Amino acid sequence: MPTPPENRELSPYTGWTRAHWEDTAGRLLHAVRPHASPRGGLIDLPGPRPSWSGPRSDGLEGYARTFLLAALLGDAAHLDRYAEGLAAGTERPGTDGPESWPLMADTRQAVVESASVALALRLTRTRLWDRLDDRVRQRAVDWLLPALGPSPVDNNWWLFGLTVAGFLQDAGIETDRAAATVERSLDRVERWWLGDGWYSDGDNRAFDHYNAWALHFYPVLHAHLAGDRALLDRYGPRLRAQLDHHVHLFDANGAPLPYGRSLTYRFAAAAAPWLGALTGHTPLTPGATRRLASGALRYFLDRGATDARGRLTLGWHGPYEPVLQSYSGPGSPYWASKGFLGLLLPADHPVWTATEEPLPAERADAVRPLGPTGLLVQSTAADGLVRLHNHGSNHVGEEDDAGYARHAYSTRTGPTTAPDPADNHFALLRADGTATARGPATPLGAGPDRAASLHTPLPGVRVLSATLAHGRAEVRAHLVLGAPEGTPVRQTGWATHADGPVSQLHPLHGYGPEVTELPTGATLQGPGPTRTPAVHGTTSGPETLFVALASLTAEPEPAPAPTLATVQLTGPRTLRVTWQNGTTARLALEAPAPEDQ
Repeated sequence: MPTPPENRELSPYTGWTRAHWEDTAGRLLHAVRPHASPRGGLIDLPGPRPSWSGPRSDGLEGYARTFLLAALLGDAAHLDRYAEGLAAGTERPGTDGPESWPLMADTRQAVVESASVALALRLTRTRLWDRLDDRVRQRAVDWLLPALGPSPVDNNWWLFGLTVAGFLQDAGIETDRAAATVERSLDRVERWWLGDGWYSDGDNRAFDHYNAWALHFYPVLHAHLAGDRALLDRYGPRLRAQLDHHVHLFDANGAPLPYGRSLTYRFAAAAAPWLGALTGHTPLTPGATRRLASGALRYFLDRGATDARGRLTLGWHGPYEPVLQSYSGPGSPYWASKGFLGLLLPADHPVWTATEEPLPAERADAVRPLGPTGLLVQSTAADGLVRLHNHGSNHVGEEDDAGYARHAYSTRTGPTTAPDPADNHFALLRADGTATARGPATPLGAGPDRAASLHTPLPGVRVLSATLAHGRAEVRAHLVLGAPEGTPVRQTGWATHADGPVSQLHPLHGYGPEVTELPTGATLQGPGPTRTPAVHGTTSGPETLFVALASLTAEPEPAPAPTLATVQLTGPRTLRVTWQNGTTARLALEAPAPEDQ
């Protein structure tokens, strides 16, 4: 089956149109069909291993997430198959039958999948749900109802019950109980709203793509589908604020920034921009929205996100196990179905008919903080590269999660994973040569071109870290407090492949003059080898300052790092930086007293 022709007049950046989205959705659905159980209740996809919830839960996940894609595409033939699967899966739930779905009481992952099932039913209610046999509808309701209880996980999971409740309200089923669930879920999530477009994902400081594809996605879409103007007036402006940040996390090549967890959902990162267009709550023009979304979809499909049979793999480009979590199963990548939300917009909507417009990363160099997160985003128009400097986001429960603990991430590098040395990491080195983990980072504020944080790598030792960015240059400063004199330290830079961007690292203060290259292996960008630059130093007393200049660039034959800036110490904790263009900046490292942390 031939792919639709590109249209470079309408889509000068990607060439893609609505026809490409419909074609891709159809191909993804056809590719999973051979893995369906005889009546379609389970879709058991191949993968390197099952999730921690087990194969039956994984089969439900394969059904639920591709059902959502079928609902967004709206093709009757696909919907008929999923209707039969719904009847089969709910016929004897909780048993070991060949079609049976697990119960939520037995497998909490079923709560997650109930949201995709319910949302798909809500989107296709008149075409599918209203035509089902009454007995099938009752069995489906019986299976869905437990999702109206309190969430078993205290984070974005509360919104799964909200989504089930929204469908039941629309269908006129258990409406009082459903309304109570909506209110309880939104009240719980409200505790994590920090303003300026950002939620924390629970009682922590985990900021990542879950803000866009979950924490904003479900409340805003629910309000839109319910026609609840009061809710949309409340949550729509929050989505707009999030999108004002979110759009800066996409490379000119279409890549969303690989940071945080569940990265195997890939182009689900396009869901929130589509939702903004659907509801009118977006700072993006229609042409910029489609450019972002089509760029992200093409980015992954052009780099092997699907295997030879057209199935989404567990990884980033192709298969890559280190990017997975223990909850990731073979059906997990199909949460990328959310990225097809734009298909709810009619073909004559401006988002499909407007000419594509450039992303921020390809318009001008930019450095900007991301609201209350402690994250600083830096992009350069010459190469379209996006970098993220992390001074305040953590993954609670994981001391050194590669998706959260690095000081910096980019759309074209790393992160490295154990046992390789960590890229973009400042560490104290123990007597056996092993490096300390960063651990939770406490944000110390961010400005238009900088961000700072504090972490405790060892008992009694604090490290105050700051990044000052301009163009492609990064000044990385670390003030080590309380370490024994003579403690060795190491700063690493960007981990790059031989055919990738150029990673530069230059010592300015506290380090020795030599820049070494650490051999590192595969990253989510591709198989190894990679090389990671490093500089080394030792502490000289109870307080020691270390400063380096770093750069990551895809410019051809870039100028050496030392030409990018001149750095002078104007005090024991104060730097004066003169950038290549002659502008200056002052960076002061001030640590709070230990009792103030």
